[in-house]
Amino acid sequence: MLHGRIESCSTGRVGNPFSFAFSLAMTLLLSGLVFTRTALAVPSFAQQTGMACAQCHTTAYGPALTDYGRQFKLNGYVFGENSPLVPVALMVQGGYTRTSADQPDPPAPQFGTNGQLSVDQVSVFIASRLTQHLGLFAQITYDGIGHGTSWDNLDLRYSRSFNVGNTALVSGVSVNNNPTVQDLWNSTPAWGFPYIHSALAPTPSAGPYMGGLGATVLGATAYVMVNNHFYLEAGGYRGLSNQWLKNLGPGAGSNPNISGVAPYWRAALQSSTGPHSYSVGAFGLDAQVQPDPTAPEKDHYTDTGLDATYQYTGRHKSIVAANASLIHERQNLAATFAAGGADNAANTQDFFSVDLSYAYNRTWVGTVNEFSTSGTTNTALYAPGSVSGSNNGSPDSNGYVLQLEYVPFGKLSSPARPWLNLRLGLQYTGYQKFNGGTTNYNGDGRAAHDNNTLFAFFWVIL
Repeated sequence: MLHGRIESCSTGRVGNPFSFAFSLAMTLLLSGLVFTRTALAVPSFAQQTGMACAQCHTTAYGPALTDYGRQFKLNGYVFGENSPLVPVALMVQGGYTRTSADQPDPPAPQFGTNGQLSVDQVSVFIASRLTQHLGLFAQITYDGIGHGTSWDNLDLRYSRSFNVGNTALVSGVSVNNNPTVQDLWNSTPAWGFPYIHSALAPTPSAGPYMGGLGATVLGATAYVMVNNHFYLEAGGYRGLSNQWLKNLGPGAGSNPNISGVAPYWRAALQSSTGPHSYSVGAFGLDAQVQPDPTAPEKDHYTDTGLDATYQYTGRHKSIVAANASLIHERQNLAATFAAGGADNAANTQDFFSVDLSYAYNRTWVGTVNEFSTSGTTNTALYAPGSVSGSNNGSPDSNGYVLQLEYVPFGKLSSPARPWLNLRLGLQYTGYQKFNGGTTNYNGDGRAAHDNNTLFAFFWVIL
């Protein structure tokens, strides 16, 4: 019942994508059958717990977690005593995309320059308790735009809870393929707003390094929650080989070329008072990258983030949630500079996002979001050209998102619970600045507001 944004993990092609997806799905399923004793498999976490999706999610279903949902994830996805048959769910996302001005070229083959209907992705989820302390959340995705199949978000967790004197501890290990996909809060890249966006709409060129590693790395982190108040986590990630990237779907061209292990860390402080819950935290990733294995020079990315959340989930029909994050990135692009791909080696970037949502009866949901990117001017990195270019070499972008959703199912009284889940929404993204400019930002006469996008979407999980 969880889902995150799919950035670049489904862009590669494989010779037979459906055969690959079936093979990977069967491998994971058989693994679950081997490890599971009291329950062979479950179709979803809601089926496993016997509760409605709204027990874990603030808007009936989707990435935004309640306190119970965070505890469920923290404890390894193992809550619940029900024993259904298969731990499989199917998700479909898509919609209608229209930008304020036509794009100069179609954003993808077989699509026009504006006003396009699309099925953006079809995913299979395998989500289940495997043993008393081991749980799995795995996703396989078919990209309806790029027409390729790939492994997607993966989080395999082992967790134990125990007391040391008067101190209550929950500790565990997560094996995952996307930094922050294991996170409990909706203020980090993997699960941050917007949870769905058009795959055909223009987006700013710059993004945090750690946010673009999904499905191209594999890592492990160890974590501990102390008295349900202090949270600490640390681990590391390694890039996958070209052969494994081909086998798993993203393709060799997506290789991040990480040298050695990229350390990851996370710290957070959370508290609650009645129906109000809060968190503040910090997180980071440090990666050395060798773009050309035959050259000794390396690039170095250091991402450091601060985040905060607020959530009101009282007995009334109103739910309020707010999330904020700021990621500062330091870049030492020695390898890229030596190869002529950057004007200077030392660069910085800052990424800010804040969102506020209101849900009535977990059915009608309105969200507003403000975002911005700012960084060092670098004309070699950000060159003029088409929709994604920059006329002045600046990555600076800022704008807002307005979103309204209708979520009819996922409650305790919903028909066919928990199998039938639907979100219908309207999302409008507006830009004040795009890739460094407001007018003629790309050197070809295109204005930032030409990329304003209306996205009417559907999101189904069965």
